[in-house]
Amino acid sequence: MKLQRKGGPRTGVVGAATLCGALVLTACGSSADSSPSGGSSTGASTGAGGIACGKPATVNASGSTAQQYAMKYWVKNYTRACSGTKIAYKDNGSGAGQDDFLAGTTAFAGSDSPLTTDQVTRSKKVCADGGHAVHLPMVGGPIAVGFHLPGVDRLVLDAPTLAKIFNAQITKWNDPAIAALNKGAKLPSTPIQVFHRSDSSGTTDNFTAYLNATAPDAWPYPHAKEWPAKGGRSAKGSSDLAAQVKQTPGAIGYFELPYAVSRMIRTVSVDTGAPAPVDANVIAASQAIAGAKVANTGNDVILGLDYGTKAPGAYPIDVVTYEIVCNKGNKPATWPATKTFLTYMASRKGQENLTFQGYATLPAKVVNTVREEIAKLS
Repeated sequence: MKLQRKGGPRTGVVGAATLCGALVLTACGSSADSSPSGGSSTGASTGAGGIACGKPATVNASGSTAQQYAMKYWVKNYTRACSGTKIAYKDNGSGAGQDDFLAGTTAFAGSDSPLTTDQVTRSKKVCADGGHAVHLPMVGGPIAVGFHLPGVDRLVLDAPTLAKIFNAQITKWNDPAIAALNKGAKLPSTPIQVFHRSDSSGTTDNFTAYLNATAPDAWPYPHAKEWPAKGGRSAKGSSDLAAQVKQTPGAIGYFELPYAVSRMIRTVSVDTGAPAPVDANVIAASQAIAGAKVANTGNDVILGLDYGTKAPGAYPIDVVTYEIVCNKGNKPATWPATKTFLTYMASRKGQENLTFQGYATLPAKVVNTVREEIAKLS
């Protein structure tokens, strides 16, 4: 799916077609290809386009809806090159993906939030030979706050106002707090219809982490994969949530940028305290993700996002999706295909066009580290 910019600069719908050369901080320019290290352990052969292929197999995986469009892109290209291999990815949400992996029913999980310490301990029952689950950040992007307010093309909100809206403390679109951030806008008295995810979601985890970190007085709840506040209306998955916002006047909700762009949903510009409000787009997300703290221990790569960033042009509400896999003791029947698929995802070929899918590619130092860690897995 290629996403094109729609409307003028005041529409709030931000297109994602960004050339890799413009993203100085991303991995687009890396020279690494998709050939895995330790090819003998995967039985790798070279398929079309230079993509390394493992032994044909059906690889079951599940989890994050945030990476749905990226995953479709990866699966299409990999399976086209690697005849006989099927990647069956079910986008059932990060929480369900984690549960599937910990039950031993999938080869890997996609998750927008890391496993807890207890979950990593549980993974030792799934990973043979003394292995345990590790996290490989593969793609990032902005969590857009979409709204449906006829007559309003551009909407600016800050963290405290967003927190009060999603915590049912602000219930009308012409509330003075919203009006103060949108001088000159004709805001209606329409009731605000708040939508949130009904399922266990890494997107919810990251969105509530942003609210708690930046507006704790208005949002007293800890971050969580399950929606913690009372009230509002719910929908399962980012796709359904975006669809509800699209069809409901007065609605507001949160979902990844590709869902907003594909449905032509206007998105909130966030007042972070920087000189100008920041739109949800891949360059602004890359700017923010580049400032994340990176922890790399024992094949594990975890990014700590700075939700309170005030850097000019940095969009603060972001998500990083991890592929969760065993560091050793992966299933022998599917591991050759799984490892070469992960290798392709992190390769230059796998990463270079993600901005056209509506995603922010990760900093080069992070992707290079992920490539090195994938090569060590067994």
